[in-house]
Amino acid sequence: MYQKIKQWAKTIKKDVRVVWLVAKDQRTPVWIKILALIIAAYALSPIDLIPDFIPVLGYLDDIIIVPLGLLLVIKLTPQEILDDCRIRASLLSERPVNRWAAGVIILIWLLFLGYLAMHFLNMQKF
Repeated sequence: MYQKIKQWAKTIKKDVRVVWLVAKDQRTPVWIKILALIIAAYALSPIDLIPDFIPVLGYLDDIIIVPLGLLLVIKLTPQEILDDCRIRASLLSERPVNRWAAGVIILIWLLFLGYLAMHFLNMQKF
């Protein structure tokens, strides 16, 4: 059982790289590229929709949302692009690092948290 889970995790990690490369490929249609960027950014982001410290629910997004998003992008991507990206992903030894993408993700989360804070502060005035 442990070996199956370990192999599944390796497959997910490889698929994240493939989807990242699909998003960066010039031949990828724009709408697939946007979806691939969202899924790859979410998978690589240290910030989750549901924080991991929440028992059970914290890991559900990692177990359900990421694999389903990866599967969707892989199914929608033309086979030629997918094959090329799989070959390139097998050559990568570490996850892609993009400081601009990390900055954008952090900015989005800060804006979202700021919006929530303002919303709750305004509610307390009433």
